Amino acid sequence: MSDPIKHECGISLIRLLKPLEYYKEKYGTAFYGVNKMYLMMEKQHNRGQDGAGFASIKLDMDAGERYMSRVRSAQQQPIQDIFAQINNRINTAFAEYPEYENDVDLQKKHIPYIGELLMGHVRYGTFGKNSIESVHPFLRQNNWMHRNLIVAGNFNMTNVDELFNNLVTLGQHPKEMADTVTVMEKIGHFLDDAVAKLYKQIKKEGFNKREASPLIAERLNVAKILRKASKNWDGGYAMAGLLGHGDAFVFRDPAGIRPGYYYKDDEIVAVASERPVIQTVFNVPYESVKELDPGHAVIIKKNGSVHLEEILEPTERKACSFERIYFSRGSDKEIYQERKMLGKLVFPQILKSIDNDLVNTVFSYIPNTAETSFYGMVKEAQNYLNKRKEEQILALGTKITGDELHEILDVRPRIEKVAIKDAKLRTFITQDSSRDDLVTHVYDVSYGSVKKNDNLVIIDDSIVRGTTLKKSILKILDRLSPKKIIVVSSAPQIRYPDCYGIDMAKLEDFVAFKAAHALHKENGTTHIIKEIYEKCLAQTSSKDKEVVNYVKEFYAPFTAQQISKKTAEILSPDDINAEVDIIYQTIEDLHRACPKNLGDWYFTGNYPTPGGNRVVNRAFINFYEGKNQRAY
Repeated sequence: MSDPIKHECGISLIRLLKPLEYYKEKYGTAFYGVNKMYLMMEKQHNRGQDGAGFASIKLDMDAGERYMSRVRSAQQQPIQDIFAQINNRINTAFAEYPEYENDVDLQKKHIPYIGELLMGHVRYGTFGKNSIESVHPFLRQNNWMHRNLIVAGNFNMTNVDELFNNLVTLGQHPKEMADTVTVMEKIGHFLDDAVAKLYKQIKKEGFNKREASPLIAERLNVAKILRKASKNWDGGYAMAGLLGHGDAFVFRDPAGIRPGYYYKDDEIVAVASERPVIQTVFNVPYESVKELDPGHAVIIKKNGSVHLEEILEPTERKACSFERIYFSRGSDKEIYQERKMLGKLVFPQILKSIDNDLVNTVFSYIPNTAETSFYGMVKEAQNYLNKRKEEQILALGTKITGDELHEILDVRPRIEKVAIKDAKLRTFITQDSSRDDLVTHVYDVSYGSVKKNDNLVIIDDSIVRGTTLKKSILKILDRLSPKKIIVVSSAPQIRYPDCYGIDMAKLEDFVAFKAAHALHKENGTTHIIKEIYEKCLAQTSSKDKEVVNYVKEFYAPFTAQQISKKTAEILSPDDINAEVDIIYQTIEDLHRACPKNLGDWYFTGNYPTPGGNRVVNRAFINFYEGKNQRAY
C-alpha cells in the first residue's frame, strides 16, 4: 500500500500441556514456550510496530511466590526490546545462581517469564498517544488468584460510550473511556461475580477457604462469563485472556471480522491472528491449523482440557477482506492464491486501457506487498498472449515461416522493476514546498526500463488517500517518459470509514470521497450533500438497529468509472506529461477472489454491525460541519 495506514493488532497465545521438565528434556530448554512466543510475535510484526507486550502465568505456585509476569514496550523495535529485557533477566539469574541452569524447578520458582501459559501482542495504535499505558496486555490485579485478569486483543468497539455507562451502572468507576479498559473491566466484573458465587456455594458444601481455591478453578465457567460480558459489544474483535489461576480463552466476534486461528497437539495449544504463524513456528501442516469460528471461543482450562464453545450466536460472516488484500502475510496458502486472483481479475480493465497494445506496455508494481497480485496480473497477460499467438499460428497454418513463428513466439509481457522505495530517506524539512520536493524522491526509478511513449502499468494493493501517488510516485514515473501511466488498485474504491480496527476514520481523507464531492460540484447536485447531512443528523439519537447508512446516497448518482476518472484527475500532478488512468478492482471480482472474506464495508458501506452505520453517519456530520475529528 503506497499510502501507509495503521491497522489492526496481532495476538498470540501458547499453553504448554506438559510439565516444563518435558520441554527441557526434549528441546533442551525449559524456555521453549518463551522462545516460541518470540517467533510468533516476530512472524506477526507486520500487524503492529507501535508497541508489543508479553505476559506469562506459572501454574501451581505456592502462596508468596510470583506467578504472573508482564513486560511491555513502546520503543522503536518493541519486540526486540521486550525479549532483550527477558533475556537479560534470565542471564542475570543464571550468572548469580549457576545452580538454576540445570534445575527446572528452581527456574520456574525464581526466574520471571518462564511459565506454562504465555500471551503476546503486537500493536498498531489507531488513535491516542503511543505510550506504554496503551500497550497490551492489560492487567487487572487482585489478591485472589482467580480474579486476576490479563487481556490483549485485536479489536475496536463502536459503542464505547454505552459500554462505559454500563460499567458505571454496575457501580464501577472506570479510570478512562477506552474500549480496551471498558472491555477488560466488563469481563472482570462478571469474573469477580462468578468467583464470589462459587466461593459462597463451596463454603456451603463444607469446604474451608483454602480448599475452595482449587475447586473454584475447576468449576469456573469461562464461557458463561464471556457471554455476560459481551452481551452489548458492537465491533470487530479477537480477544485473548488469561486468568491468574491458569484458565485462558480466545474469543472471536460473531461476524468473524477480525481473524483467529488455533492448533492443538499433545504438547501445546497455540492461537494466533494468522495461520502461517502457527504453521511456521511449530512446523505443522496447513490442515492442522483451524480457523476459530465466529462467535466462538477456544477455552483452555487450568487442567489442560481444551474445548470450543459458542459465546454469541454467529451473524452473517463478514470476515475482513483487507486481511486478504494487504494486512495478513501473503505466505498463507489461501491468501497467496487470492491475491494472485485479484491481479488476474483486474486484467481485462487494463487491456481496455492500453487498447490491447501489450507489445508497447511495461508491467510493474508498487509497493512490495503488491507483488503477489502483480504475478496474477502478469500470468493473465501471458494467458491472453498465448491465446492470441495460437490464433495467429493457426491462421497462417502450414504457410508459416520460421521467422514468422519466432516473431510471434517472442512476444511476451514486458516486466520491469520500475520503482524502488528508498527506505533510508526521511522527509525532515517542515516547510511544505521543501517537504514536497523531498517526498518526490522517496522512490527511485530504474532508468531505461521503459521506452519513450510506452504504456506503464503499475499495480498497488489499494489507493486510500492517494497522497504518495500524487506527490511522489506519479512524478518520478513520469521521468521515464511513458505515454500513459495506468495505476491499478487490486482493491475496490475505499469510500467509507472502518471502525473495527483499521485507522481509516475520516471520509474526507479518501480520494474516492473527494472525487465524488468534485463530481457533485460539477453536476450541480450539492443539494444532495445537505440532504444527507440532515438525514444523518436526524438519527443521531436513534437506536443502533434503526440507524441507516445514508452516506451511500453520496455516491449513488455516479458510476464507479466516473469516480475512477475523477480520481485520476485529482491525483495527476499539474506538471505531469503522461496521461494518467486509474483502475480499481470491482466489488464482484473482489468477492470472486476472496469468497470466504466478504467483509467489504469500506468499499460498499454494508457494515456488519449496527454501530458501523452510526460511525459512518457521524463521519459525514463531521465532514459537513468542518470538524477535523474522528468518528469513533
